[in-house]
Amino acid sequence: MKLTELFRKGVFVFTGEVGPVKGCCRTNGGPPPDFVREAVAIKDYVHAVNVADNQSALMRLGSLAASVLLKQAGVEPIFQLTCRDRNRIALQSDLMSACTLGIDNVLCLTGDHIRLGDHTSAKPVFDVDSVQLLKIARGLNEGRDMMGNPLTQPTDLALGAVVNPGFEPLDLQLLKMEKKVEQGAQFFQTQAVFDPVIFESFIKKAERFGVPVMYGLLIVKSPEMARYINENISGITVPRWLTRELEAVPPEGRKEKALEITLRLTKEMAPMVQGIHFMPLGWSDLIPPVVTELRKAGLA
Repeated sequence: MKLTELFRKGVFVFTGEVGPVKGCCRTNGGPPPDFVREAVAIKDYVHAVNVADNQSALMRLGSLAASVLLKQAGVEPIFQLTCRDRNRIALQSDLMSACTLGIDNVLCLTGDHIRLGDHTSAKPVFDVDSVQLLKIARGLNEGRDMMGNPLTQPTDLALGAVVNPGFEPLDLQLLKMEKKVEQGAQFFQTQAVFDPVIFESFIKKAERFGVPVMYGLLIVKSPEMARYINENISGITVPRWLTRELEAVPPEGRKEKALEITLRLTKEMAPMVQGIHFMPLGWSDLIPPVVTELRKAGLA
């Protein structure tokens, strides 16, 4: 089901995220790969699951093939498509392929730079950026390719995009968000943000676009992870209070502490948005209790 249909019905939408494996996934009757099992375990608590596209420029199973595996397992996928590895021909072909294979939701991204990944000598493509990709995808939905040539049948995809509430200066991020809406973005998932004051300021300014926004919640597992994010990931800041709380518990207690923090943040952010996107980094088992608690509290 398209997320846009859920938003239109007033449903508070939950989504998760998985990363495909580094290898072939032909099971030959054996158990499904870990990322499929992870998605299946939360499918009763989320409406869809993002499938990362060679996230951080680390080579993995393709997001389209992984999305099809989720679909076959009864999980609604959100096909992430980045501009880093494909030119405009390949991007359009993959969008048509996704629609043909029964994928309803696409998240259009520029993609992390090659230098962050495990193939640093690869040649990045970046033929277009995420704004242009949204324009291309909207055109395919309207029955024409990028050059204006007609399609035998238009695609029928719900188009999503990302926005970073913690980016400074925020006005530049809002300008890019506006361009994405103009070019076809129908919903947004935010990058991770941990400060309700910063998030509220962003939401008040973004409301004028009239597009559903999902709060992006990154589950921070350890003080080391928090410090790595602050030192290496631009536009995302893990606050000192969160790091201190994780430092105050032994390693075996950090998952419980992460659950507590996640509940606290989602309860503060939920009234401002139309949904929550969880980035659990393997801790998807924290999603069910959070979703259950939010629903019990009448926040979703």
